Amino acid sequence: MSGAHSRRKGAGFERELVQRFREAMPNAQVRRGLQFRTGEETPDVDCPVFWPEAKRGKQPNVRAALRQATDAAPPGRIPIAIIRDDRAEPFVALSLDDFLKFVAEWWARRDK
Repeated sequence: MSGAHSRRKGAGFERELVQRFREAMPNAQVRRGLQFRTGEETPDVDCPVFWPEAKRGKQPNVRAALRQATDAAPPGRIPIAIIRDDRAEPFVALSLDDFLKFVAEWWARRDK
């Protein structure tokens, strides 16, 4: 697969994720992140709470994607890897500690 084709596929996946995050988080500021040449990192999808690293392809490296998100995420943002193997449903990976914090917050609010 050519580099241009791979970039188009990745950009299309990011646009799909923007739409899905907007559906899940109405009225939130969600947009595709832009990689600046100044070295400033932005997530692949800029949205509240999370710092997503999106990977799509034959067999994306989940651990590398999560490591990339973890290394770049600022304090207060949960690093996640959103992975989509070719012809498969996307899935999310995050650290167990971040997942359990998310679950604890949800659990505390369930009766409200």
